[in-house]
Amino acid sequence: MRDWPGLLSGLLFGMGLAVSGMTDTAKVQGFLDLTGEWDPDLMFVMGGALLVTLIATPLVLRQRPFFAAAFNLPNSQSIDRRLLVGGALFGTGWGLWGYCPGPAITALAYGSFSTVLFCAAMLIGMWLADKLKVNVSQLDP
Repeated sequence: MRDWPGLLSGLLFGMGLAVSGMTDTAKVQGFLDLTGEWDPDLMFVMGGALLVTLIATPLVLRQRPFFAAAFNLPNSQSIDRRLLVGGALFGTGWGLWGYCPGPAITALAYGSFSTVLFCAAMLIGMWLADKLKVNVSQLDP
């Protein structure tokens, strides 16, 4: 019963992704194709999200959360090797396939086999990362 606000937020987020066209991998790949048929739509979606975040976050953080005792904010502001490697892996997958987790899960509603395959690979990767618990900082030569 306590999970319904998260479910509603996820549904609203998914509808926003679908309405903005961000579940279409061609849109994302078109945005990343700077030398070909560049599509600026993603820039406007991200710009709108950034504007809302810049305005709303300071207002929201002044209040107590409705469904928790406190906000869970990151403790660290450092940019470490794990963050850089994770960002590189995320960006590589995003650029090659045109999906990141939110739009991929939303696009499952369309029933495309390639989307199901992507989500299965994503879940396997998450499971493997959790099982291996590789500490990237130990990979230094």
